[in-house]
Amino acid sequence: MRVGVMIGPERGDATKKVERMMADIVWAEEAGLDSAWVPQIPTDFDALITVALMGTKTSRIEIGTAVVPLQAQHPIALARQALSAHAATGGRLALGVGPSHHWIIEDMLGLPYEKPAKLTRDYLEVLNAAQQAPGEVNVVNSTYNVHNPLDLGPVAPMPILVAALGPVMLDIAGQHTDGTILWMADERAIGDHVVPKITAAAEKAGRGAPRIVAGIPVCLCAPSQVEVAKERANRILAEAEVSPNYQRLLDQGNAKDVGDLCAVGDEEAIMKRFKQFEDAGVTDLSMRLLPIGDTRDELIASKYRTREVIAGLVADMR
Repeated sequence: MRVGVMIGPERGDATKKVERMMADIVWAEEAGLDSAWVPQIPTDFDALITVALMGTKTSRIEIGTAVVPLQAQHPIALARQALSAHAATGGRLALGVGPSHHWIIEDMLGLPYEKPAKLTRDYLEVLNAAQQAPGEVNVVNSTYNVHNPLDLGPVAPMPILVAALGPVMLDIAGQHTDGTILWMADERAIGDHVVPKITAAAEKAGRGAPRIVAGIPVCLCAPSQVEVAKERANRILAEAEVSPNYQRLLDQGNAKDVGDLCAVGDEEAIMKRFKQFEDAGVTDLSMRLLPIGDTRDELIASKYRTREVIAGLVADMR
């Protein structure tokens, strides 16, 4: 199992955000992590611009988006931006995309959130055709009528992964992409629901084994602080409360909330949790570092303690 870390803009002014994200990606590469995953936060930094910037600070680590909402831009525009970022990183981009959620697409953007699976399938047809550039991208389906020349082609194979939670989306991901990116999925949901469905779809399409990228919060702490860490996860990462898509995925497993997904405790507890996800079929782990503390200094210290232990665990897993 490959191990990566989520790196996002979070809080602070723009200059400090850039400095922190660049420092975080340098740490991730030097710590031996396999990948870094940049979320597309609706109110903040552009994920693909961030990926391109990170590419200038690193030379080895895979850098992915987790995930770019499809409805916000035309597939040719996204293909052009992704291929540019892919070139800027020397071929290290993993393009994670998804149909997002009603509270982003409808409530924020004012766009219809109708038949997201159909839109995803049609959108992917254009993105996959753009992977064959340079040349003309010709795709006509029920959503798009594209006849667009592209002089920019991929400098190396560019993985495309889809945030697929339900059966229909997992079928689409298996048949048309390199895998899926998950959030709010515990090991039972992954092993019993996600892996069988996406693998069967990939096999039907004659594709290789799909990547299963699972995002989980991670916190190094004393056993007496485990519940504190889970409570903090539930307080700051509670997307499931407004996202029916996540609720349906939680229903496939044993976890009731994001706190139940955490890898939390001492080194042994964290490693045990990693192994549970690996045994369920996860190919790539995406850690959301979860510091705890009552003050800013305590939160920073917690983050760095967790990072130090994670680097050691990754080295031991090699």
